[in-house]
Amino acid sequence: MSSGVFRPGFFGLPCSWPVVLTAMCYGQAALSNWDHQLKLAVAWNRVDIARSEIFTDDHEWKPADLHPVMAAALIANKPDFVKLFLEQGVRLKEFVTWDTLIYLYENIAPSSLFHSKLQKVLVEEKECSAFSKVPGIQLHHVSQVLRELLVRDLLIWAIVQSRKELAEIIWAQVQGSFPITPQATLGTSLSSAHCPCLALLSALLGVFTECYRKDEERAQKLLIRVSEAWGKTTCLQLALEAKNMNFVSHGGIQAFLTKVWWGKLCVDNGLWRVILCMVFFPLIYTSFVTFRLQPMSCLTRTRAFFTAPVVIFHLNILSYFSFLWLFAYVLMIDFQATPSWREYFIYFWLFSLVCEETRQVLGGDFWNKLDVCAILIFIAGWIPSTLYPGRIILSLAFIIFCLRLMHIFTVSKTLGPKIIIVKRMMKDVFFFLFLLAVWVVSFGVAKQAILIHNEERVDWIFRGVVYHSYLTIFGQIPSYIDGTEPRCSPNGTDPYKPKCPESNKDKRPVFPEWLTVILLCLYLLFTNILLLNLLIAMFNYTFQQVQEHTDQIWKFQRHDLIEEYHGRPAAPPPFILFNHLQLFVKRVLLRQPAKRHKQLKEKLEKNEEAALLSWETYLKENYLQHQQCQEKQNMEQKIRDVAQRYRLFSPRVPLEKTCECQCSLMSRREL
Repeated sequence: MSSGVFRPGFFGLPCSWPVVLTAMCYGQAALSNWDHQLKLAVAWNRVDIARSEIFTDDHEWKPADLHPVMAAALIANKPDFVKLFLEQGVRLKEFVTWDTLIYLYENIAPSSLFHSKLQKVLVEEKECSAFSKVPGIQLHHVSQVLRELLVRDLLIWAIVQSRKELAEIIWAQVQGSFPITPQATLGTSLSSAHCPCLALLSALLGVFTECYRKDEERAQKLLIRVSEAWGKTTCLQLALEAKNMNFVSHGGIQAFLTKVWWGKLCVDNGLWRVILCMVFFPLIYTSFVTFRLQPMSCLTRTRAFFTAPVVIFHLNILSYFSFLWLFAYVLMIDFQATPSWREYFIYFWLFSLVCEETRQVLGGDFWNKLDVCAILIFIAGWIPSTLYPGRIILSLAFIIFCLRLMHIFTVSKTLGPKIIIVKRMMKDVFFFLFLLAVWVVSFGVAKQAILIHNEERVDWIFRGVVYHSYLTIFGQIPSYIDGTEPRCSPNGTDPYKPKCPESNKDKRPVFPEWLTVILLCLYLLFTNILLLNLLIAMFNYTFQQVQEHTDQIWKFQRHDLIEEYHGRPAAPPPFILFNHLQLFVKRVLLRQPAKRHKQLKEKLEKNEEAALLSWETYLKENYLQHQQCQEKQNMEQKIRDVAQRYRLFSPRVPLEKTCECQCSLMSRREL
């Protein structure tokens, strides 16, 4: 037995505890009460004694006999015993049952946030039913949908309690761990201490890197494999749902997204080649552009080229710029009482955009909402019977259509991150406008009340209070601030002139001139110097905060654009109406089911899926063993460094004493 067992005070235990426990293991009664001795070892957290004195050849342990103490070790958060029981033959698939999970959730730590949320669900169920007392915990309280793989629920149980080591041990035992880890990040909202999720994500990235290094094609299949246990979803979809930017920004996943972006075209085709083929399409049938599948017929090459997301994207850009050019031409040059053919063509074009937005009705991101807003404003400008109001509303719709161009530039690696920064800064502007409104209104009301007596015209009140006060920030000082206003209406009867400041019979201002000048100086001091510099500081902070993670954010949002154009019809507006008509005939009249995009979601055959999961498990075990070897080497290197420093600072200490110190450190690490 290790000498560390009888070391007084070791691990904070009294020196008599290991002696008593060891003596009980050697006693006559212990030969017939092994379970009791094992429970004592678990309670005292003496895995060394359990390994050397209990799990011996004197008694043969069955895996089922270890299930109760396995549950006790899980509840008490003793990962060393969990590892020991797994080494002794306990299998998680046999250990984890519905009753076991219920028992574990019943004994969850009362101090955890998940426990309080679980109790809240039970209390709400009691209030909604006729129960006289709080019902017992069931698995449908933990999750609204019962899942098939109980081992996955055991992993979630460890994560929601922030038990890092237990979560890592259970994750290492699971086959097909790729869908589990991204979904585990959803548990971070349940607890602020989300160390298990960070550790699992780090391990997942390491395993995926190993898989991608060995075989890129198989690694990409792991991303899009449909998992029955997770609601027929994929690892990539779960990572996106959990907003796991570290995982999505991985080089292997970005390479897969690039492959999807180029469709059946080779990714090494230059963008200029694609644009030239869009202009001179006969180049498609030459070797000017290359395809991943060879050989291909002319019809197949044409279909493969024009259905590639990168080609669809650039065709839509060309179409959108043409729409904006024609829209601007009609607004500025050809806006007549009787619509011209150009205006009718814009209406037809807009109808195609409405049809496309209807097809994307389930997508509710920011850009879809901006499209709907622009279309509604356009329709509102088409309704008025008079000419001029309709042109004003259509001009506002044109502004929003132009803002939609920012979504097109998000695919650019240069402009995309800058657009993300602009969107974040817009939030700072709204908070700044609230502070600015307080100063503008306070100064405007005071100025208007001091200078003007009983102004009844609402438009001029708004000008004096808000408009003039706002322009003062940018240097346009009102000339009547000190009582001198050459162009004004004495009684406010002229609707095109402001009312003159209040004055006496000598045409001198009644109000003290120094007061309005002091108010103006204070106003400019706080707005121009304090608030504007505050806005600059907020922009600077947002820029620095986002700039550090801009690349990850851009790579994460890049997926949305690729997925949008991967499922978009090939023809650009307004020719997209032909695709919509084709979809209407297939889905509504012929009742054909929608085809699944195999590049983003693929259901594998059972044999292929089993082989893929076995390959992933094999590489995961290799990765974990490599990590353990590295940790061991790092620990041994630290011990050597400590011994070297000890020799340098204590040159008179004998070499035997140094070796004894090093051996003592090694034995402590083993315990």
